[in-house]
Amino acid sequence: MEIDSSDSSNSGTTHKETLVALQELIEVVAKLRSPDEGCPWDLAQTPQTLIPYIIEEAYEVVHAIQTSDVCEVCEELGDLLLQVVLQSQIATESRQFSLKDVAQGISEKLVRRHPHVFGNLQVESVEEVRQNWEQIKAAEKGKTDPKHEFTDKLSRISQSLPPLIASMKMSRKAAAAGFEWDDISGVWDKFNEELAELKYAIEHEDRARQQAELGDLLFTLVNLARWQDLDPSVALQETNQRFIARLRMMEKMSDRPLSESPIQELDELWQKAKLELATKLKEENI
Repeated sequence: MEIDSSDSSNSGTTHKETLVALQELIEVVAKLRSPDEGCPWDLAQTPQTLIPYIIEEAYEVVHAIQTSDVCEVCEELGDLLLQVVLQSQIATESRQFSLKDVAQGISEKLVRRHPHVFGNLQVESVEEVRQNWEQIKAAEKGKTDPKHEFTDKLSRISQSLPPLIASMKMSRKAAAAGFEWDDISGVWDKFNEELAELKYAIEHEDRARQQAELGDLLFTLVNLARWQDLDPSVALQETNQRFIARLRMMEKMSDRPLSESPIQELDELWQKAKLELATKLKEENI
């Protein structure tokens, strides 16, 4: 398959110009990793030490997209791209793989998994595309024991997604397979059961048991969110933003740093900030 590299994108940038820019980035990263004239920080990095930065940059891309700030999206995508190039550079140095292998691998995968675009397969819907993708993916991964096919799929979800998102996806798949409550009252019963077990663990058991019970309670909350068609990741992110907004309002109201304020004053400021922000939100919605 050949793709015309001379076409211009919607932004007016040609593929050739894009390749030149990518090559420049590759050379910059290579110099940063140069033993003779590189940066000590970059030279000290390993694939493992860079994991937190990959996660952080991915979340910052998501946040930029959600805020619809085009310039920020562009910048954050660059930061994420840097992590791809840097990981590939480190792998190249140890002769494991190169950026070429990464790009070529994903291109070949996309072609294989889109036979309706690059082949002769006919599809009628987005759902049919998804089903074909999953079938091709399963064939690529090789046959597994049918008895373990479901749990293998859940295991891949758990390994590849952040915990909260993975829990929601696993919960949906388990429900689709029949592992489901009859009605939402069963979910509430489970929630109350797990809450009681967490309370008991905190009062009487060790940290490992407490951690396990906390996980069980969180997973039940995810199921409750699924029943109500709510997104727990979005809900938690919105709560985080409200928490920041209230603290920022408290800082404006206080005549000294919050860290120097007694707890009673902080409680009063919190309630005032909460009320003012709620009033402001109500006025904006009128």
